[in-house]
Amino acid sequence: MIMAVLNYLDDVLYYPILMVILIAAGLIFSWKTRCVQLRLFPESIRVVMEKPTEAGKVSSFQALMVSTASRVGTGNIIGVSTAICLGGPGAVFWMWLLAIIGGATAFIESTLAQIYKRRNPLGHSYGGPAYYIETAMHQRWLGVLFAFALIVTYAGGFNLLCSFNMQSTFLVYSFYDPTTTPWIIGAVFAALVAYCLIGGGQRIIKVTSVLVPVMGGVYILAALIVILFHITSLPQVFAMIFADAFDFQSILGGISGSCMIYGIKRGLYSNEAGIGSAPNAAAAADVSHPVKQGLVQMLSVFIDTLLVCSATAFMGLFSGVPITKEVAGAAYVQNAATAVFGGFGPLLITICMLLFGFSTLIGNLFYVDNCIRFIHKGAPSHGFVNTFRIVCVLVVFVGAGMSMAAVWDIADILMAVMCFINIPACFILGNTAVKAMRDYQQQKKEGKNPVFKAASIGIDESTVQYWK
Repeated sequence: MIMAVLNYLDDVLYYPILMVILIAAGLIFSWKTRCVQLRLFPESIRVVMEKPTEAGKVSSFQALMVSTASRVGTGNIIGVSTAICLGGPGAVFWMWLLAIIGGATAFIESTLAQIYKRRNPLGHSYGGPAYYIETAMHQRWLGVLFAFALIVTYAGGFNLLCSFNMQSTFLVYSFYDPTTTPWIIGAVFAALVAYCLIGGGQRIIKVTSVLVPVMGGVYILAALIVILFHITSLPQVFAMIFADAFDFQSILGGISGSCMIYGIKRGLYSNEAGIGSAPNAAAAADVSHPVKQGLVQMLSVFIDTLLVCSATAFMGLFSGVPITKEVAGAAYVQNAATAVFGGFGPLLITICMLLFGFSTLIGNLFYVDNCIRFIHKGAPSHGFVNTFRIVCVLVVFVGAGMSMAAVWDIADILMAVMCFINIPACFILGNTAVKAMRDYQQQKKEGKNPVFKAASIGIDESTVQYWK
């Protein structure tokens, strides 16, 4: 009964409601910004390496790594595998499309987070959708609702799913016992997450800034090796992806289970453009102009989907291993790695999954910490923080023992709720981000290092606390 309700809600929310909202938002923002995600892509690479103006502040790169830690996670392996095995190879194309148009949405939401961010007593900045909804739209109740939705989604649904995905990589090993192994793995990761939570947001930033580049590099290298070993399959792989993506007769025959819907679902779960999560990390960066971090967070979407998700897809499709519903999840990718690396293949994917999963768990909780502060109008009591952290650790433990269908449905539904609040807010406030983009470009034309002044785009300085 519960699974039937979850499946129904999942289907209705994504087709047609969320599918239309996501695509419409991406296209409208692409038009308003004149395809900023393509036009200013080289600039996004340049600004990501800029240093903060003061020692000890969060750099653009560190903020990028926090958001990428959450984006680049188990969804890049398990999510892509599930989409291909259950929806078909065409799901890869729809992931690509959603990432390309979603880059403009990511730019808008992260630029807004920078414009309306705030300063804490130590001089560090913080913000996100809850803050720009409250400050620019004067709707604190809606900001609180968004913050609550994010907390439930990331500390609950996404971390349940992440924990399950991590333990599922051990299914291929002979020692795996379904009655005990999931709980043992869940307990180990719960303990590691507890350690990071004790150190708060700054420890999370330090861990992810080291972990993310290493894990991403190792995984992409492994995928490249698989592709090179089967490079003669290149024409057939792309033909397979595009033929399935544009098989509209098949798509319309069962749209909720089609490659289009699976591609959109898993693409959104993976790159998170429009959800309103990455702006929480974007607001923490110390930059001279909000647009700089908008460009950097836009880059994160491309890293996630066009690079890491494609690595998973190509690893599976180039290897030629059978695509069946039975291997949906870690098994499909592990089978693909086995085709090249032999017995080491499954272990390699397991290591990558554990690194991806751990970075996702702690990256998610960075966002949650920010939203708790918003609801409490500052730092909550130590008693509340400790209790909440215990709950977060228990979620990681419990998720390892749940069923795959349940954790995916819960994560999808909660993610949709965040979109329903954040994307309309971005529509309402989007022109502010566009004006900031034009101001940035004008200063660049004049040979300046762009510096933001609220008055230059018609904003009352009393409403932008950080930029006074």
